Amino acid sequence: MLKKSVIGNFKRVLFAVLIITANSARAELSHQELEVFNNEPPVIAGLLKRAVSAERDLQNVEGEWQAAKLYCEASRHGSAEAQFRLGMLYATGKGVPVNRDLAASLFVVASSHGHFEAQKMLETLELSAGDLPPCVLAAVAPQKAPAKGEIDNYIANLPANKRWIVSLVDTISAWHKVDPKLVLSIISVESNFATSAQSNKQAQGLMQLIPDTAERFNVKNAYNASQNIKGGVAYLRWLLAYFEGDVSLAVAAYNAGEGAVNKYKGIPPYAETRQYVQKVRARYPQLRHPFDVNVTEPSPAFKRRG
Repeated sequence: MLKKSVIGNFKRVLFAVLIITANSARAELSHQELEVFNNEPPVIAGLLKRAVSAERDLQNVEGEWQAAKLYCEASRHGSAEAQFRLGMLYATGKGVPVNRDLAASLFVVASSHGHFEAQKMLETLELSAGDLPPCVLAAVAPQKAPAKGEIDNYIANLPANKRWIVSLVDTISAWHKVDPKLVLSIISVESNFATSAQSNKQAQGLMQLIPDTAERFNVKNAYNASQNIKGGVAYLRWLLAYFEGDVSLAVAAYNAGEGAVNKYKGIPPYAETRQYVQKVRARYPQLRHPFDVNVTEPSPAFKRRG
């Protein structure tokens, strides 16, 4: 198994991942990418170009997995570029299940062959080589990532001038260890990605924070996207811990407050809240979410831990 100890500033790692992921999201090959690919043997260059094309095809629901499969094949041929790109897919859970141990192993191997971006990742994390994905060791298909919810299609069709919000959510969610897809699902229902949104109940910004919640989580300007998302994600993290990872209860409480969920010992019988939970859950179908027991004590209305 891979052994590792995290050093340095965690935000620096996330920033590096964000920059690399953002660069790889462009629809066409950059001049730098073409130069790198064309320096590879023809077989590997062809695999890399096909993989990038599949990875960036927003109309292909299996594009990222197909890219992973091609990166696996190129990795078996010894391509450090393919190893690094496959590592990024495992690090971010695109096309394949999230597995940071496998990602780290791929970064180590790519770095040992002189791959610059992989080396940059290893400057921040102290890693030692461990197991590689089975698809790199033998001609087998990689495991597929879990099925996508409606939020993936929603994001794929998001206007270009709003896509920066997705990157911001990815970064802030990672700091708080909350699934960014859950956060994006809530934003899509709450504000439809409008930073200036305001409800008739004075809920404000992307995650529609009411003044009390904004104050509770130290949000000075709810119309500032970064502050708003930080506050909303912090509240969501708290709710997930309070309701011990039950997504439906946490989402219901985000809409109606944890007091209402406790009172009714479940989703409150409010039409608005029930419709809200239904919409969010359609976009984020997971029933459970990991939670940090150190964030808060569990709700007294439900079964307590241990």
